Amino acid sequence: MKLVYFAWVKDRIGLAEETLDLPDEVTTVAALMAWLPQRGANYAAALKDPDLIRVAVDQEYAQGDRSLAGAQEIALFPPVTGG
Repeated sequence: MKLVYFAWVKDRIGLAEETLDLPDEVTTVAALMAWLPQRGANYAAALKDPDLIRVAVDQEYAQGDRSLAGAQEIALFPPVTGG
């Protein structure tokens, strides 16, 4: 699965994107957000406050209960503000 990171999430993780094989138990957005910080200190630092992270699955905003089945891309980014 392709994961894409934006803004300070990208800066803290140190990657703009990556392709991962998710563990079988990672089936929802919430499970992904719980699993990613276990991948290392950089992920833990970027995702320490998951309430600040927005997630899009295949370019549509998604809540924690959203299934990842069949998804091609997941994007993680901070809240977007307008001006």
